[in-house]
Amino acid sequence: MRRFLRNRLAVVGVAIFVLLVLFGAFGDRFTSYAYTDADFTALTQPPSSLHWFGTNQGGNDIYACAVHGLQRSLMIAVSVSMLTIVLAAIIGSGAAYFGGRVERVTLAVIHFLLIVPSFLILALVSHRLAGDWRVLIVVLTVFGWMSTARVIWSVSTSLRERDYVKAAEFMGVGPLRIIFRHIIPNLGSLLIVNLTLGVVATVLSETALSFLGFGVQTPDVSLGTMLADGASTVTSAPWLFAFPAGLVVLLTVSMTFIGDGLRDALDPTSVTGSAGGRR
Repeated sequence: MRRFLRNRLAVVGVAIFVLLVLFGAFGDRFTSYAYTDADFTALTQPPSSLHWFGTNQGGNDIYACAVHGLQRSLMIAVSVSMLTIVLAAIIGSGAAYFGGRVERVTLAVIHFLLIVPSFLILALVSHRLAGDWRVLIVVLTVFGWMSTARVIWSVSTSLRERDYVKAAEFMGVGPLRIIFRHIIPNLGSLLIVNLTLGVVATVLSETALSFLGFGVQTPDVSLGTMLADGASTVTSAPWLFAFPAGLVVLLTVSMTFIGDGLRDALDPTSVTGSAGGRR
């Protein structure tokens, strides 16, 4: 914790992320409009005292849409990142521990999935299933664990030779218990860093899919759908694009700072852990 707090950018990232979470959780209490409400007397109006972030072509309050869009994007990003890490940890460490044929088959599947054009499959599946955000979580998880699993496998191949693993085997401890009690816990720092950086990757994937019309779809709202709506009116109604773009930038930057800070703090050779810290 001391090493993490010495990293000023990491602390800034935590502060920004906490503010974004609070905005997504309680922001709707500061407006009388829901994201589905339409004010037909204020179509494509700039920010005002009545509509703080302005309105879109349908009269929807951009502030209310931004709150709900941030909620949806955070829910998708955190869920996918957590599920991806769990799946990658189990598959990667399991392949490394069992070795032999299990390892070869697992790596073959991983390498095959890595060369598959996953973005096109994501787009087609999400579009065919009407852009349900729950389906989007499943699809992003299914096509998002391979790279992390391969890294975990690589690290786990050295952990399986450690003395505590050999001692557990000698004592008759089962393979699954060894994986969950002795290998995966010793991957903690790697899993934490990949969890935070996975949120960034998922936000960008969800935003890209929704921007292209393959992700979350109306009447639901995400930051990606808001960016898609505002892209065509950047010059005539810049507030439609500026506010969701600002939230996406703040979210990705904050998680990147946190991920870098955790990586430095958990690495004993990092200069962040030295007396001077990072300037």
